[in-house]
Amino acid sequence: MNRRHILKGIGGLVPSWYLSQLPAWARPAAWSGPGEPMATGKFKPTWESLRQYSVPDWYRDAKFGIWAHWGAQCQPEHGDWYARSMYDEGSNDYKFHIEKYGHPSKAGFKDVIHQWKAENWNPDQLLSLYKRAGAQYFMAMANHHDNFDNYDSKYQSWNSTRLGPKKDIIGGWARAARQHGLRFGVSIHAAHAWTWYETAQRADKNGPLAGVPYDGKLTKADGKGTWWEGYDPQELYAQNHALSEGSEKTNTIHRQWEWGNGANVPTSEYIEKFYNRTVDLINKYEPEVVYFDDTALPLWPVSDAGLRIAAHLYNSNMKRHGGKLEAVVNGKILTPDQQKCMVWDIERGQSNQIEPFVWQTDTCIGSWHYDRRVYEGNRYKTPQTVIHTLADVVSKNGNLLLSVPVRADGSIDEKETAVVEGIASWMAVNKESIFGTRPWRVFGEGPALESAAPLSAQGFNEGKGKPFGPEDIRFTQKGNTLYAIVMGWPASGVVRIKNLGTNAAAARDQSVKQVELMGHTGPLSINRTAEALEVTLPARKTGDYAHCLRIV
Repeated sequence: MNRRHILKGIGGLVPSWYLSQLPAWARPAAWSGPGEPMATGKFKPTWESLRQYSVPDWYRDAKFGIWAHWGAQCQPEHGDWYARSMYDEGSNDYKFHIEKYGHPSKAGFKDVIHQWKAENWNPDQLLSLYKRAGAQYFMAMANHHDNFDNYDSKYQSWNSTRLGPKKDIIGGWARAARQHGLRFGVSIHAAHAWTWYETAQRADKNGPLAGVPYDGKLTKADGKGTWWEGYDPQELYAQNHALSEGSEKTNTIHRQWEWGNGANVPTSEYIEKFYNRTVDLINKYEPEVVYFDDTALPLWPVSDAGLRIAAHLYNSNMKRHGGKLEAVVNGKILTPDQQKCMVWDIERGQSNQIEPFVWQTDTCIGSWHYDRRVYEGNRYKTPQTVIHTLADVVSKNGNLLLSVPVRADGSIDEKETAVVEGIASWMAVNKESIFGTRPWRVFGEGPALESAAPLSAQGFNEGKGKPFGPEDIRFTQKGNTLYAIVMGWPASGVVRIKNLGTNAAAARDQSVKQVELMGHTGPLSINRTAEALEVTLPARKTGDYAHCLRIV
């Protein structure tokens, strides 16, 4: 297969999406069907066609979503990328795994899945809390790079209805989200299992089991007499292939995320299975947001599978909504043209300007997969950090998707609950300044602007600048109302808004008749000069984290 995943057909090179429309007798031998047909309609599986996309109003207005980045890798409660790093000899996860489960030549990630039971999972209870905290949409993880599907998957036997919890995780989340009036989304990460799991092909270089292969090369025949008899480990690990160049180096995977720099490129069978799994997921659970943990779209640029999935989502969604497109696709590191086709997602970071297209930042109050060490070390983000991030992102035309790590048993701990409750208390007073708003002429002012860190790769500039303080202000607007979100309570009791001074370029024709503080009854005393609008706050604070001024 060449790097564009184009199959050779009659009369030359034919795109694989086109082949899927052909009758069986006309398909070339390399075709792996049958599979899920791509929904037809306005959108074709090309970047040019996807540029017809327009972000739906509900998503532009939503501003805030909560994510359950929850799957089998949460079972050890030992942080992110466990299923890869547990095979990295000498690493922290490797040592932890040997102590808790055994050596990875005998007890691999498949055995971690076997122990995951999700016995205390109550999606209705969690969604009730998230709704109160102001979430307008909810995202659930359908699969991670570990290749385990958290739903009733037609194409992947290694799924949560057959193994581990033996529950339809996505189905349960979807029902609870819709019962609470939240838009439902799924995150999909499994396209990378092919290279991500390559550590499972290794063996120890030292010690008594040196040279004994880990379980990444096991086959279905090896399972006779085991708990996994009848299941093929290669369907999970996908390691019946040569290692990528430089795979012994721990950082190689990041340089090969776009299937370049020596990455072993997946087969057409692997790619088509991923396509079928994802379209089956979309058809069964009808998500309105699909988040891809990929540069642009999954398997791009070696395949058009991601383009086909995006076109299918948009077309099938329009059919369900009487011709109106209500769907959103999130992808990372997008070109300006690709930002017209889908919604740009920045991981653990923020843009430093008002973006012309709606975008999203995704971040987590702890580790992506639940990590007991974060809990024990009191290292969760505070409600203040979350609220400051939300105000900053919304002021720049963005949405915040916040992950609240879920424990192995399906619950969240009391410290996480306190964070969410803190967000809820702020939203109860100030949500008017967030939901349904649009950016103002400038997004903000204050010292933090001067130390803003640039984006790196997927994002990752979070927390690298100066912390927000009382002089930092973020602006949003709704109709004729301007909101100034002040990131702290000034010691002087006076807020000075420089961008509303009569000489400020942003002020232009902005009149100021009255200023109110949310949570306080009655107008505030104001003084407008050429340099700033000065607002005298009441003697007592009205809340925590950030304080919103309503300006008319």
